[in-house]
Amino acid sequence: MTHGHDVLHMMEGQTYATKESLVEAIIRQFGAEERFRTCHAEGMTATELVDFLEAHGKFMPAGDAFTADMSKMCNH
Repeated sequence: MTHGHDVLHMMEGQTYATKESLVEAIIRQFGAEERFRTCHAEGMTATELVDFLEAHGKFMPAGDAFTADMSKMCNH
């Protein structure tokens, strides 16, 4: 199970126009069958992880797109 921090690091320096484009990038990077965990949840699909990260304020605007807000990543 991959930690959500790995996805945030993957996003660093990249922008995504839609949540769907981010989900596609996650699947390309980690595989369609991979499940994800965070400090608060586990067993999430890529889509569920993106929804979770968005709900927890881990994204920030980048022009007409968005990227990871690395200042919101917990450090443990």
